[in-house]
Amino acid sequence: MQPMELKSCQVGAWGTNAYVLICKETHKSVLIDPGANPDSLSELLENSLPIAILLTHSDVDHIGALAEMQKRLKVPVLAHSGPHAPGADIEADRWLKHGEVVQVGKHTLQVYFTPGHIGDQICFAIQGDNRIIVGDTIFDGGPGRTKSKTDFKTTLNTLRDVVLSWPDWTVCYPGHGSSFRLGERRAAIEAFLKKDHGDFYGDATWGM
Repeated sequence: MQPMELKSCQVGAWGTNAYVLICKETHKSVLIDPGANPDSLSELLENSLPIAILLTHSDVDHIGALAEMQKRLKVPVLAHSGPHAPGADIEADRWLKHGEVVQVGKHTLQVYFTPGHIGDQICFAIQGDNRIIVGDTIFDGGPGRTKSKTDFKTTLNTLRDVVLSWPDWTVCYPGHGSSFRLGERRAAIEAFLKKDHGDFYGDATWGM
């Protein structure tokens, strides 16, 4: 079986990465995080058969074009049940939980619940592959921004219990910035987790 095709483009004022995953054998596809620029998103989907819109989380820069893409594609929306970002009015056709799967043609995506940055953050891993769409869970330089001490502690647990359980060959595709190989950041993440960060929350880097 051929690997899934992964396409992406940056959209909106925050340079959000929108992704499309395509089964090469059936041409079925999913759109992930329609943040803005619906025409650019439609171009990403050309020559494929969209079957769903997936959300890694409900921040406005990841769902800004959701309503428009729902009108254009007329496909179900799949997301986590929340809590969602303030003001986010999401009506999903299927609420996803940790460990559930999404079928895209002959391929399967596994859902990981990775809260911290926000309460409804999830990742989509391509089974039998090394690629994971991680949203704002983790970036090359650090974890996603947190808004409270509790959220930061949740992020630490997510890194320890979920992210570091992935193999070194995993390639993470984040909501902003470039992709990276987890094994190249593992030592920095482990060192980050060993430190006492006190009551910190906000923007963090692995070296802080």
